[in-house]
Formats: sequence, structure tokens, C-alpha cells
Amino acid sequence: MKKYYLILAVMAALTMTAQAQFLGWIEVGDYYNGTETYNGSYFDSAPTTFYLAHTGSQMIYTPDLLTSMNGKEGVMVKYLNFKFQSESFEEIVRNAKVYLQEIDETEFAINKYGIKQFFEFGELVAEGRYDIDLLEGYGEDMVLAMEIQEPFTLTLGKSLLVTIVFDAEDNDNCTWGSDYAPFYTSGIRGKAMTYTDNFISFVDYAMGDDFPDATATLGCGTHVDLPVTEIGYTYDRMLGDVTGDGDVNIADVTALIDYVLDGDSTNFFEVNADVNQDGNIGIADVTAIIDMILN
Repeated sequence: MKKYYLILAVMAALTMTAQAQFLGWIEVGDYYNGTETYNGSYFDSAPTTFYLAHTGSQMIYTPDLLTSMNGKEGVMVKYLNFKFQSESFEEIVRNAKVYLQEIDETEFAINKYGIKQFFEFGELVAEGRYDIDLLEGYGEDMVLAMEIQEPFTLTLGKSLLVTIVFDAEDNDNCTWGSDYAPFYTSGIRGKAMTYTDNFISFVDYAMGDDFPDATATLGCGTHVDLPVTEIGYTYDRMLGDVTGDGDVNIADVTALIDYVLDGDSTNFFEVNADVNQDGNIGIADVTAIIDMILN
């Protein structure tokens, strides 16, 4: 299936630290083989909808969705990709902003009146412009690909809160009577909330007196399906992953034994080998890796 990648135009070059040697990916939902698209109210379409000129969304990625980061050090979020299907004819222009923050919460708060609450936006980590020709991708899968410009370090065990704002340059630059359907993760509901308006930006709304209330009268969806997402991240090292394949298994034990006994450094990442952090690479690290695998 043909895919069209819509790259967020960056306004500053991305730089990586010298220590960020590895790149990992997390799929939230079946990113590459997803077949379920959302076709309900545009109020509940995350991370955006093109039916209105101004939209916003907040999405909570809980620690149980980020488990492949476990054991890694210096984790920094670098990419956010969202997949959708287009049956629309318009050319859409959107200015986008991405805010990230780590939070302890796994749910949105509810006030004493039973109204769900948005979070504060967090740190602005990317902004740029999309020029999206939906006709070119008619009937195809398309991707909103976002590259994080400002390094964002995530503490393992925390939830990742993503806030995304899309603003049209022209309030009339919307799809009318056409279809835009994001792929969603079946069974993960209530981890996203949305905002839609044809005249007021989500940023302006967040600065007003009505924030953080999310109500239908303000064009908010409060029980939204978490969109299918691909999260790319860099990390400095993963203790025990001496082969550098992103996992800790028996191959790492074999590689470490070969290194200790014979000095064989083939497919060997020394930065990950001192598992017990005693400053030496030896048989104690072999034992430590075996304990990691078993336990």
C-alpha cells in the first residue's frame, strides 16, 4: 500500500548529543497493519481533524505502553508519527505545534462537577508548517510525521503527555463533506481529549478563563480513542544489551563470555557491558545479565 509521508517543516536543525548512540521505536496500536479507522464525530478525532480550522489534542501514553524503554538510559523522544486514511480532495495548510511533558497521572482529572480537565501544555518541542495535498493521497494511508526539534528527556516510569495544536492560516481552509479517518487503538479509550473550533486556537483557549474545562459546548471530545502512534526515541545505552540489538537475551550472554574469555569484540557494545556498574567488565556482569533474563 502506497504511503505518503508529510514531514513537519522544522524551523531549527535537530541536533543529537554524542552519547545518543541508539534509536528505538514503540508502536502504540498496530501501526503498520492497522485496519481500524475512526469515522465518528470530528469532536473525537485525534491528533487532529481537518473539518475545522483550529484543533488540538492531548494524549497520555502510560508507562505500560512505553515498556520497551525499560532498562535504557538517557531516553529522549525524537519522533511522533500518526497514520490516517484520506478520502478528501482539498489541499490543507496547517501550522502545528507540539508540546511534551512527563506526568505521574495515567488519567485526565475530573472536577467536582464531573467535567474532565486538560493538562497544562508542557514544553514546546517542535513547530512548523504542513502543506497537505489530500487529493494526492486519496484512498491511501497517509502519515503525519513529526520530528522533535528540542531534545526532550523522559524519565522511565512516567507517563508521556503529548499536546498537539493545528491551526489553519485561513479559517475557511477546512474539508467540507469529505472524509478524514485516523487509525486508532481499539480498546484504549479515555487516554486522549480533543478541542475543535473554526475561529479560536487551542493555544488561545488555554489562555482563557474556560481552561482547563473540556466541555461539548466548547467543542471538546472527552472520551477519545488513543490514535495509532509510532514513537521514536534515542537512548545512550541499555545495560545488558551488549550486542546492541535493543534487547537483552542469551545472545548477550554469549557475546559477553566471548569478550571476557577471548577479547572478541565482534558485535560488542562495551558501553552496555558493565551491567553491575563496578567499573570492570567480567564474569560478574555475565551473572548479572543471566539474572536480568531470568527475573
